[in-house]
Amino acid sequence: MGALLEVIVLDAAEAEAAQQGGADRLELVRELLADGLTPDPATVRSVLAATDLPVRVMVRDQPDFAADIDALRRRVGELRAAGAQEFVLGFLDDYDQVDVGATRDVVAELAGCPWTFHRAVDHSAQYRLAWDHAVSLGPDTVLTAGSPGGVDEGLADLRELAARQDIDGVTLLVGGGLRQEHVADLRAAGARAFHIGTGARADGSVRADRVRSWRDLTA
Repeated sequence: MGALLEVIVLDAAEAEAAQQGGADRLELVRELLADGLTPDPATVRSVLAATDLPVRVMVRDQPDFAADIDALRRRVGELRAAGAQEFVLGFLDDYDQVDVGATRDVVAELAGCPWTFHRAVDHSAQYRLAWDHAVSLGPDTVLTAGSPGGVDEGLADLRELAARQDIDGVTLLVGGGLRQEHVADLRAAGARAFHIGTGARADGSVRADRVRSWRDLTA
């Protein structure tokens, strides 16, 4: 059975290209250089009109993973009003641990919508503890590279998490410096979901042929 392939997109044109290339799901963000921030509602509406793929929308207003809870709760309301039904979020506290309270407060606004806990876990002070805290908050997916330095540095942890994801009741979504040569190793370890950003892009935009090359690897 093929692995899930999720592609980061910025707008409707990129969503169309990702779908043409064989993506299974999209992550919609703005500001790639900040590792993804909340897109505006108009962009959400245009992307949802351009594709019938599932679209997970980023809820993150600051590059440092801090949470302004009231602002983020309002943001979720705006995104849901624009049609968003799936989300990506997760926050760290002043001690670089998962901010369980803030994340739980924002998740409450999702009203049961599926969501991914994103790479905040990679930037935590204690990675395995952060994974456990993230899982405890109820996402169906945790996006991680296994290390703040990317998949190259996180391979050992990713192999272990791939083996225990079913026990933890989440899907491990591997992303963050992921290269095509990592895929066979991670598939053999049990990983079944992959997340790509720059790997799907050429000349600054998502390209269907780039996505297709990943689709062929993960099919």
